[in-house]
Parts: sequence; structure tokens; C-alpha cells
Amino acid sequence: MAKYVAAIDQGTTSTRCMIFDHSGQIISSAQQEHEQIYPQPGWVEHHPLEIWERTQEVIREAVAKAKAQPGDVAAVGVTDQRETAVVWNKHTGQPYFNAIVWQDTRTKDICDELVADGGQDRFRPKVGLPLATYFSGPKIKWIMDNVDGVRQAAERGEAIFGNIDTWEIWWLTGGPNGGAHVTDVTNASRTMLMKLATLEWDDEILDILGIPRQMLPRIVSSSDPATWGTTAVDGPFADAIPVCGDLGDQQAALVGQTCFGVGEAKNTYGTGCFMLLNTGTNLVPSKSGLLTTVGYRMGDEPAVYALEGSIAVTGALVQWLRDNLGLISRAPEVEDLARTVEDNGGIYFVPAFSGLFAPYWRSDARGVIVGMTRYVNKGHIARAALEATAYQTREVLEAMKKDFDVALKALKVDGGMVFNDLLMQFQADILSVQVVRPKVAETTSLGAAYAAGLAVGFWNNLSDLQANWQTDKTWEPVMEEDTRDGLYQGWLKAVKRTYGWVE
Repeated sequence: MAKYVAAIDQGTTSTRCMIFDHSGQIISSAQQEHEQIYPQPGWVEHHPLEIWERTQEVIREAVAKAKAQPGDVAAVGVTDQRETAVVWNKHTGQPYFNAIVWQDTRTKDICDELVADGGQDRFRPKVGLPLATYFSGPKIKWIMDNVDGVRQAAERGEAIFGNIDTWEIWWLTGGPNGGAHVTDVTNASRTMLMKLATLEWDDEILDILGIPRQMLPRIVSSSDPATWGTTAVDGPFADAIPVCGDLGDQQAALVGQTCFGVGEAKNTYGTGCFMLLNTGTNLVPSKSGLLTTVGYRMGDEPAVYALEGSIAVTGALVQWLRDNLGLISRAPEVEDLARTVEDNGGIYFVPAFSGLFAPYWRSDARGVIVGMTRYVNKGHIARAALEATAYQTREVLEAMKKDFDVALKALKVDGGMVFNDLLMQFQADILSVQVVRPKVAETTSLGAAYAAGLAVGFWNNLSDLQANWQTDKTWEPVMEEDTRDGLYQGWLKAVKRTYGWVE
């Protein structure tokens, strides 16, 4: 009898394989970073084949650490960095171009042309998204417009597209030898090409962007009892294991946090920061700069929707302090450096490196540090960098209150930054809401495992998953209201200083 479920978590900076038992506890884990490619300002790329190589390596390492034998792993789930786009040859598996990462802004001209013809929200009623460089659809068009031969290959049915989930599942299930070309509803909802109401590709938008429908993967449920194939016996699992769970990383965290009730919310602190609020089976259009997205779909059940606030740069700002400025040598040192000062010294750091995402959607913005005086030192810069994450989260929560009239009692948090006590306390203070970290903070991988395990009956229902969730630590707000409001007003003033930097 199977004892475990495996998850492949393909993120922006690294790939991880985690193996979980029935109680949702981590049995083993392996992680490898991959190269971040910056060909010019605003462009961000990954090598797709490097990502697949790293995937194979971490699978083998995690399986070895777990001492898993054939038959021990019941199913495999995949979660991914969502809007990162790959186009490859279905016969050879060779990418036509590097993966264009979700942070990349090269499609600004494409988006501007589309906006000029109908406004930034011209597709929002169908897809729940504004026109922005963030999403996959314009990236596909850019590749076809700029890489020789791709458009013709797509029209012949040779060139196929996928977000990274599709790329990983295709290889896991055989690649050129019959690999499944699928994507789940959550990842499809991030392409700007899927109708939220019907969960189908939209022919009108495909026609406007000039994308042949045959390039696109088949849209499936996040947890699919039919499965899409099994791992190749000569592959990294060396066992025919059903591949049957797929969720975008933020939706996977929603599932991993068991936010199955309407009005429940989670916030994931990774390269960027992403808050999702479960709105049930109701499609809630946002008038406040949020995204309407699919939260998950389990089997043949109706899709569950969510409002999302997407923030481009949070953990990536700490990496920037480490790699570009050399203020710290390891990411965890940022908390110690920030604790050398009592406050931010009057400065605010708005990290609009790729423009501003929710709730502004300003691709013309760029990062600023404001309020500088001779008094300011590197401790203040570290503290302001951490506080930026909390302020941006408050902006998203304020927008959610406008769209959904939610009175949030607690915010479930996960991701690498939730072990930073200074940040989590400031987050509770600036929101005036309890912040709760679960015992298993790797909820993105856990959500992918849950989706796969549900599909094969490893877990019976959502109640089984809720029974696994346990609190690890809670932060209560202690800041005075006047202080909280004053700090936040200063942040809003700083944000305005980022506007209009790119002509």
C-alpha cells in the first residue's frame, strides 16, 4: 500500500521535490536553484531544459532520502511559477526560445497596443485580468513575432505552448514519447486566454493575439481522477506513478493552507507576494485593481474562484540586498541587520523593479527609496526593505475589503519569509489582524500533493486535509492605531513617487 505523495514545486528561483505522508508531514525534500538570465533591463528568462534537469535531480534526491520503494508513492502533483511561458517542439522537446518569466516586461509594447484599442480592462470581463506584461498570452505572441520559424511551426502543429506546469507534466509523462500536453484551470486562468465562466480557451482573444488554438494545452481539473499519464519507468521516479495534480503556486498554497471556506485568505511570501481570498463558486469582478482567478477545481466539482493581489517584489528585494548591494551574505541575515535600528529612520523603499502590480498595474513605475538623510544607515535600508512587503500586503487587503466586504479575522501565511519574526510582527501591526503560520509552512508543495492525493483516493475529501492543518506560531497586532495609520500614509505617498519613470 502506498505511503506517500510527491510534489514537484517549480518556482522562480529553484525547483523542489517534496514527499509527504498521510498526515501532511514532510518525509523528505530536495531543492536546486537555476540560473536567472537578464538579457537587458526588464527582461527575465530561464533555460527550460535546465529546469527539467534540476527537476530530475531533486526527484532522485528526495526519493533516495525517503528511502521510497516502488509502490510507496501513490501520485505526483505539480505546482509552478504560473505565468512563465515556454514554447517548444513537441517532437523533440527542444524549446524555441528561453522561458519568458512572469516578471519580464518585454511585452509592454504589445500590451500598450491592445490597451489603445480597448482599454486596459478590455478582456477583464471574460478573463478577470487587466492587460499587463505579467500574463502568458502576450509572451506567446512575442515569441511568435520575434523568433524565426515559430509562427510557421505553430501553424503546422509542431510548436506547442505551456506555462511551466505544462512543460514539467509533459516531460514527467514521457515528453516526445506521448507526454501529456495539459494545464489545469488555475494555470490556464493566468494566460489571459481562458474564459473564467466556462473554463475554456477564448477564440476571440486568441484571434486578436494571433495564437493558433492547437498550440495550447488541454484544460483539466486541478485534481483529476482520470490522471494524465504516469511517470516514465526510465525517468527520475523509476516507477509508473499517476501524475494527476496541478495547481499554480499561489492556488496550491491556498489548498495547502486548507482555505476552503468563503472569506478565508492566505498570503505567500516568496520571490513576490500573493494574497488569495476564497470567494467560493462566485466570480467576483474586481473594481479595485485585484485579479479574479480560479482558486482550484477538484475533479468534476464546480470551480472555486478567488480574488488575488499579486505583488512583484518581496523576497526578491532581500535577494537584491544580498546579490546586488552586498549588504548581507545570506538572506536570513536581513532580520539581524534590520534589528540594529529601532525603526526605518524615515525612509520607505518601494521595490517597483518591474513596475507596480496590484492594485496599481503601473508598468511605467520603477523602484525608489525616499526620505533619505545623512542619518540613514544600512540597518534602516534593511528594515525598510522588510516593511515594504507588509505595506504592499496591506494595500492588497484594503482592495479586497472594497471588492468583497470581507472582515478578515486572521491571515494564514506561508513561504520563506514567514520565519522572519520582525517582518511577521510588523505585518500583524500594519494590518491590525492576527497573522498565523502553520506547522508545515511549505504549503505550496503540500497543496500540489493534496491535489494529486485526492485524485487517487490517498485522501478522501477536503475534511481529511483540514484535519492535518496545525498552528505553529501566531503574531498579534500591538501597534497604536495613530502610528499604524501615519506609517501607512507615508507609504502611499512614497508609492506615488514611482509613477511615470519609464516614458
